[in-house]
Amino acid sequence: MNHTTRVYDSIFELLPDVENPTPLVRVRRLNPSPTFELFAKLEWYNPFGSVKDRAAWAMLHELEQRGEVHAHRGIVEPTSGNTGLSLAAMAGARGYRMRAVVPNRVPLEKKLLLKIVGAELDVVSDELCPAPGLGDGSINLAKTHARAQADRYAMPNQYENPANVEAHFRTTGPEIWRQTEGRITHLFVSLGTCGTVTGTGRFLRQQNRRIRIIAVQPGPGHDVPGLRNLDQLAVSKLFDPSLIDEILEIEPELAYTRALELCRQEGLLAGPSSGLILEGARRIIQRDGNGLGVMIFPDNVFKYTTNFRKHVRELQEGLESPASRV
Repeated sequence: MNHTTRVYDSIFELLPDVENPTPLVRVRRLNPSPTFELFAKLEWYNPFGSVKDRAAWAMLHELEQRGEVHAHRGIVEPTSGNTGLSLAAMAGARGYRMRAVVPNRVPLEKKLLLKIVGAELDVVSDELCPAPGLGDGSINLAKTHARAQADRYAMPNQYENPANVEAHFRTTGPEIWRQTEGRITHLFVSLGTCGTVTGTGRFLRQQNRRIRIIAVQPGPGHDVPGLRNLDQLAVSKLFDPSLIDEILEIEPELAYTRALELCRQEGLLAGPSSGLILEGARRIIQRDGNGLGVMIFPDNVFKYTTNFRKHVRELQEGLESPASRV
């Protein structure tokens, strides 16, 4: 591969690492302090569109090395969208089938994209999925498929697989350390599988134990796809609370309003989880005043347009011509 000319033999060579990092972009207009440098790490620059590319490839590659996937045995995975999208696209490119188990509340755009990239789709009733982002019912159904049809499916299991953490320890953490020339003082992340915060946090803490790791969580009853709050983290075996200095609970609606501000004032077309992270970063900056912070923005806005229309009143108007409303 040649990152200078950007000519590649396969899409997998675009996956990020220290030599080919996802970009850091400085946030200016929405940063409340001139003495605090604030950067967004744009994970939608991953080849399959989100931060989940890192864990998906690590888990799939591990299965390949063990000979557990092949043309006649694919994968099954519970997903709120992004990991499933990454796995389905990668599996298709490698010649494997992919079955995705998703809660009904997952945005329509994500469910449609999963089908576009070739995933077989099981949509589980929301009543079986108490967590809006990803319900326990989805995880249990995927495990059932993996057990009952072991000849057809292996399950990567992003909530328990150490490869999820290792992917960020090998790539995300080193990228941030190098991109900031070791000057990072704050890392801002959201909570889902917790692979990102655990892997990135462990690497950065090995470089400088004074780096503060701040996680944000949406409040109860949230509608921020892919995220979990502390009450919903029991399904994850990857959460390491010893790495986290603070967990801020943010009002869920701010995920959408802050993301809209990122789109309109910074030119960063970020999804709602990025909006939640921005709000958390702003609160810490207003308190601490000085430093260099990196926010990990998981994905962009395009998979959440129906959610934005639902949660931002001004977006509900003017989408139809007067004639079409008659």
